[in-house]
Amino acid sequence: MQQQEFLASIRQNGFADPVELIREANGFLDTHEHPFEARVLVIDGQIEIGSKQSSRVYQAGETFHLEKNEPHWERYGPQGVRYLSARKD
Repeated sequence: MQQQEFLASIRQNGFADPVELIREANGFLDTHEHPFEARVLVIDGQIEIGSKQSSRVYQAGETFHLEKNEPHWERYGPQGVRYLSARKD
């Protein structure tokens, strides 16, 4: 997905303008949850999002969605990751 397409989609669905986040190479964030719904577009690198049931690696150009208060963990690729994250309460 291209950035313009992502931006149009999040605005159409009531999400706030996204923030750009950069995470370090080979980093890991243990299980946590957010008090908001999130839609994310990976710009560079890769991120793995996991739960007790499964995990998936997302590459540049791919998007993922997290529900409000959804428990998950994050693992960042060997080059780290840069992504846009849009939130909705």
